[in-house]
Amino acid sequence: MEIIIASRNIHKIRELRSMLKEYSHLDVLSLLDFPHYKAPEEDGDSFEKIVCNKAIHAAKELGRLALADDTGLVVPALQGAPGIYSARYAGEHATDAENRHKLLQDMHSILDPERQGYFECWIAIAAPQGLKKCVRGLCEGTILNEERGSRGFGYDPLFVKYEYGKTFAQIEESLKNRISHRRKALDKLHVFLSSLTP
Repeated sequence: MEIIIASRNIHKIRELRSMLKEYSHLDVLSLLDFPHYKAPEEDGDSFEKIVCNKAIHAAKELGRLALADDTGLVVPALQGAPGIYSARYAGEHATDAENRHKLLQDMHSILDPERQGYFECWIAIAAPQGLKKCVRGLCEGTILNEERGSRGFGYDPLFVKYEYGKTFAQIEESLKNRISHRRKALDKLHVFLSSLTP
């Protein structure tokens, strides 16, 4: 059975493909397989609204089951920023490095224990007929004052998950995929994904 990851972000696609390998009955595609598809503008005011819109739109337009992910870093000391604007925190077309630089600037005067934050991940699955599931996963930790590690993407070089002592950019990808916010959200879809049949 085909399911489309409603994203063109190669890092996100790679992580989700790795996590979905256990569902051998699923043929996992992504928006890279549909170059003419135009995704909707992100106009929701919450992760949940944004991710549901993504999944529903892709499923209806492409006529297949679609899985969408919307994830951001939430820092309470910054009133929840970057939040839903995580991917464009430093500007509409900002790079990951530029977003991290802005976060470091905005947090330069914030000291422990206020440097806490968490990744929030929402995953929605929709069929052409409409929304099927929408779940949330959290991963809590600390935001460093300098980047560490060369793996991962986004804010990974700045984020240390509690009790691990290393950033998401320092640990092995296989470990990150077992403990991350994305994994926690996907685990809540296990029964649904396992029950899918052609």
